[in-house]
Amino acid sequence: MADNALGAFLRTRREAIAPSAVGLPVGSRRRTPGLRREELASLAGISVEYLTRLERGRDRHPSAQVVGALADALGLSPDERVHVHRMVKTADGQACPQATPPPRTVRPTVLALLERLEPTPALVVDPQYDVLACTAGFRRLAGPVGLLDGAEPNLVRFTFADARSRAVFPDWEDVADERAAALRAAADLGDRAASALAEELSITVGVAFGRRYATAAVLPPWTGVARWVHPTAGMLQLAFESLLLPGPEEQRLVVHLPADAATAAALDALPTATTSALQAGPPPKPISLPSGSR
Repeated sequence: MADNALGAFLRTRREAIAPSAVGLPVGSRRRTPGLRREELASLAGISVEYLTRLERGRDRHPSAQVVGALADALGLSPDERVHVHRMVKTADGQACPQATPPPRTVRPTVLALLERLEPTPALVVDPQYDVLACTAGFRRLAGPVGLLDGAEPNLVRFTFADARSRAVFPDWEDVADERAAALRAAADLGDRAASALAEELSITVGVAFGRRYATAAVLPPWTGVARWVHPTAGMLQLAFESLLLPGPEEQRLVVHLPADAATAAALDALPTATTSALQAGPPPKPISLPSGSR
């Protein structure tokens, strides 16, 4: 786990909450727009001294009751509560950081599922958003914008390190916030590849990434609508669903669906790809299902 990940999460979330959101007066003497430590401590029913120890990493083992009280006071979503719980477990040594990176492979049954999703744009990503496999439909969408360039395409690296991403995503600021938050969430749970990518982007990109990564206070949405600008299809409104796949690799299946009739027609008009669901990078191999599968 990143050093003092729990404390950093609590602090950045506290600083992101407007006093008016929890019924407190804004006042004129605030140095920052967020909650003061004493205000959050009062809302959670704990001492300021204890909250300070948690935020500074001097105490990394809060009880479940304290975590629950802080989650209530901070207005955490169910997913964010699970994330905080996992950070506490990681700090306790009950969830060990990865000793080696997980394999960049996708189970044959998941590849077969991608086959069944054609021509829908869909992909499988790991916690640091490497594109591990995708449908031909996703290649039709993402290939022309440059997202799949290179042997190991990565959504976070494309967003921050490729100038073309600002033209692809008209809501780039929001996309950048979400990508940085996703990478921070993975790194906080001990994903070494995510930590390495964060270090790389902090150096190669600089403040545009580093500021977002350091202040990430929420988990990225796993569902919603994203706008893309495609070089031939034009403006697209894509509804997306992100589904966690079983297994220790914590891979996610992300599916994009047209959010309006114009987008549906534009996707249908894209040139037909010559390949089917495949692993990212090297040419695909035939999908072989385990014996006994249906």
